[in-house]
Amino acid sequence: MEFKDYYRTLGVERGATAEEIKKAFRRLARKYHPDVSKETDAEQRMQEINEAHAVLSDPEKRAAYDRLGSGHRSGEDFRPPPDWDAGFEFSAHEGFGNGFSDFFSQLFGRTGADDFRARQAGGGRGFRVRGRDHHAKVLLEVEDAFHGATRQISLRAPKIDDEGRVTMETRTLKVRIPAGVREGRIIRLAGQGAPGRGDAPAGDLLLEVHFAPHARYRVDGRDLCVDLPVAPWEAALGAVVPVDLPGGTLKVRVPAGAQGGGTLKVRGKGIPGNPPGDAILKLRVVLPPADTDQARELYAAMARELAFDPRRFSRS
Repeated sequence: MEFKDYYRTLGVERGATAEEIKKAFRRLARKYHPDVSKETDAEQRMQEINEAHAVLSDPEKRAAYDRLGSGHRSGEDFRPPPDWDAGFEFSAHEGFGNGFSDFFSQLFGRTGADDFRARQAGGGRGFRVRGRDHHAKVLLEVEDAFHGATRQISLRAPKIDDEGRVTMETRTLKVRIPAGVREGRIIRLAGQGAPGRGDAPAGDLLLEVHFAPHARYRVDGRDLCVDLPVAPWEAALGAVVPVDLPGGTLKVRVPAGAQGGGTLKVRGKGIPGNPPGDAILKLRVVLPPADTDQARELYAAMARELAFDPRRFSRS
């Protein structure tokens, strides 16, 4: 996917005001609109100009775009960093983007066209329109999915200041996390979205759950994946070893002859649910250090007594 420098497309600085962006768009539209332009690439340029304007004229899209930073050049290969939009609150938007780039779709693919059409249908004085729903991605700890929790969550939302520039506002909410929550699950907070028009109710806040990176655990659906360190003699002879998981400590049997990189599955010990997920344990054989005379002698004895060649399978 190619990065799009929308500021360069419109010929404005990153700190440009809303009025400066509007003027730049109008100037370029007069030059490249296909109905009036004689430029050979007018249609393509106008599409690029429309896309840049759709982002930079919208405070929420512009703030999201600015979070990606300024160290990228147009045309270079680009992938958004993981969870780049976590904690960022945005409204449902009209379905821009017919003919817009993959870059635009990747960043702003979540739309609310039905919500927008409902507002367009209303009009005149005294009409009632429910407030827009707001969306935000939140990062939770894996442990929250096992036990449930109440968390303070901070969300940032953009607004236009008195000088026409985008600034960020932060609000903090107390959110109850249900046990068994899955990645991608939506937690709905009624009435925490945009206010309604007339005497219509406010919209809701939709929190999309994702799990923060963890030093030990990785989530795959409802399965919980974790490395299980074992000693060489435990792998060779078999053993029953403890495994600490968010749901408690398990006793797991490692079969004799187990190899590093192999996996064990413990059914029903993943993230709770109906049905619950499994615990997937990846074996990692850990060698004791040869840091004493006795340890070195034991390793030397193994080298003498065992007819073992770890590379025999790698030879052609």
